[in-house]
Amino acid sequence: MNDYKSRFGIRPCTWVYLILMLLTLVTYLVGKAGLSGLTIALLVLFLALVKGQLVGYFFMGLGRIRGLWHWPVFVWLFIPGALIGTAFYLSA
Repeated sequence: MNDYKSRFGIRPCTWVYLILMLLTLVTYLVGKAGLSGLTIALLVLFLALVKGQLVGYFFMGLGRIRGLWHWPVFVWLFIPGALIGTAFYLSA
């Protein structure tokens, strides 16, 4: 079990969980503050894509595999993200 611990004694998946909680808090605070605009919308979308990638890599185990099975989650996150981002950009 020591192989999975960082130098602070916390496992990498715990760090990822804390990062996910922090990104969720940032997204919540942006919404609670009522911030709007193209930049804010794209930032929130980017945070959602990062969170999805972190979940896929660390909690679905896709970080340890190679080849074909590594790409579906990335493509599943990237294509809708790119389309939504393009729609926000074109509407501004």
